Amino acid sequence: MAGNSSYTIVEYFGGDDGYRCGYCKNEKGNFSHGMWSHTMTVQDYQDLIDRGWRRSGKYVYKPIMSKTCCPQYTIRCHALKFQPSKSHKKILKKMSKFISQGELPKGQDDGEPMDSVGVDAGPREPNQVCHPDLKCVAIANVEKEIAERPAVTEARRDVADATPTSSDTPRTDPGSTPHGRTMAPKPGMGVDPNRPPCRKAKEMRKERRHQKEQMREHHDGVSSIVTPTSPPPTQTNQPKTLEDFIKETLPDSSSHCLEVRLVPVSFEEPRFTSTYQQSAELYARYQMAIHGDDPDECSESQFRRFLCDSPLEAEGSPDGPDMGYGSFHQQYWLDGRIVAVGVIDILPTCVSSVYLYYHPDFASLSLGSYSALREIAFTRQLQKQSPKLSYYYLGFYIHSCPKMRYKGQYRPSDLLCPETYAWVPIERCLPHLENSRYARFNQDPDAGDSRLLRDVGKALVLYRRTVMPYAAYSRKRKGSSDETEVQQYAGLVGQDCAERILLYRA
Repeated sequence: MAGNSSYTIVEYFGGDDGYRCGYCKNEKGNFSHGMWSHTMTVQDYQDLIDRGWRRSGKYVYKPIMSKTCCPQYTIRCHALKFQPSKSHKKILKKMSKFISQGELPKGQDDGEPMDSVGVDAGPREPNQVCHPDLKCVAIANVEKEIAERPAVTEARRDVADATPTSSDTPRTDPGSTPHGRTMAPKPGMGVDPNRPPCRKAKEMRKERRHQKEQMREHHDGVSSIVTPTSPPPTQTNQPKTLEDFIKETLPDSSSHCLEVRLVPVSFEEPRFTSTYQQSAELYARYQMAIHGDDPDECSESQFRRFLCDSPLEAEGSPDGPDMGYGSFHQQYWLDGRIVAVGVIDILPTCVSSVYLYYHPDFASLSLGSYSALREIAFTRQLQKQSPKLSYYYLGFYIHSCPKMRYKGQYRPSDLLCPETYAWVPIERCLPHLENSRYARFNQDPDAGDSRLLRDVGKALVLYRRTVMPYAAYSRKRKGSSDETEVQQYAGLVGQDCAERILLYRA
């Protein structure tokens, strides 16, 4: 252990006080456990969000589900199995019409409000609780009780999630019999299925253009990171993929030019610093117009703290995506200016959506839903480079707030059971949520938390620049009165994370 770059360092705050709820507006009904993360590995954050945690800047919080007014359930979409619904196709076609013809649709947004994640979760101000030198401090010593740092465990995933979707398997011709014999149609019953289907000239032109693009990309050896790559031309009886629909929103000849750029969140990255001011101004404009914030509530410092200061350390991996893991801004450039920014975290098994803000003039384009569809396509693209990265996390699903139920429209999706931390298909969860705001989704009475805290003495702490198990710390600090707090913290993060994450002790 040469240094602290491979450690997560946090300060825990408990969760006794209630805060204002941003969903039902209850002034003291929002309860959550929280901790300030000075630095965090992507694997630790992956494991934490799989236990119901979520970050707002460097503040990481976990709603107290049985106590908070609006329970917030972690939701994930199976990106590889996703098929756009009719409403999603409508949004993509609306964008296509705008790009090609240049006319904004009349009326307002379809109403997919982006949750102000963490703004009302009760985060403490950094200058009140954290020690800025912690991230840079050199860990002076590691107690001998720690023979070797535990290996990072991969987040659990179902093997079934890697199986092909129904759209990947051959479809039976509607005109075929169960035994494979084709029947001649009866008079007045439609076209002869034995004949090849007719194809429109427009469709054939698209296919030829697509083939030319593929040949050109293959010749150049270069492809855009965030431009969805379409699969080979499909037969006409197969449904269009998400990539097909997105490709149609980017026609060759159009009135507008839309480009999506992926930029690492780092003040050492020129692409980030050169667009920082423009992005901050867009955020302020969005917050005031869409969420009704006062100017001081969406200042440049608030923007930086909320959406630019990330605890995640940029990491690379031989089997990971080309751009590595960490926090990124997906910038939507329209005719040379930024009109929307999607803040995302790329983690070992998922792309996690953090926030989206956009120019209010383009609200009628349903940019919240459009960006989610683009991020699902982006996840599918990353999965080709990193096979285990196959999920798209949409943050929290809040059934008790009707405006926040739109996240459940990205199917197939799962909700996280708040007691066993097992993923359960949303279709099985909704009946329980109709009866009660809080519900245990895993109906196996014998099922429990597989990462339940077993030994708080093995939890790692950082004390006087020295890493040690809590048991050793307790012996050094005779009469220490923090065991209840450490026990609560370690129970919330689970045994595995407690043995990896460093809990700061003053």
